[in-house]
Amino acid sequence: MEREHYNVDGLANENMKTQVKNALEKIEGVSNVCIDLERGSVEVIYNKPATQDEIKSCIENTGHNVK
Repeated sequence: MEREHYNVDGLANENMKTQVKNALEKIEGVSNVCIDLERGSVEVIYNKPATQDEIKSCIENTGHNVK
């Protein structure tokens, strides 16, 4: 299993948190998503076929910037 942390701009409320979490969970191979609104961080635990680039793109496609 792989584990990645992302710092994400614009995670301001529960609706945004849910939107990002739901989008990430649709990626094949993603097994767990933890989002901390206070820190603006997203942790993703995944296996292949999911990739770092795919996860980052997914977060950005929800309208957020990954730092």
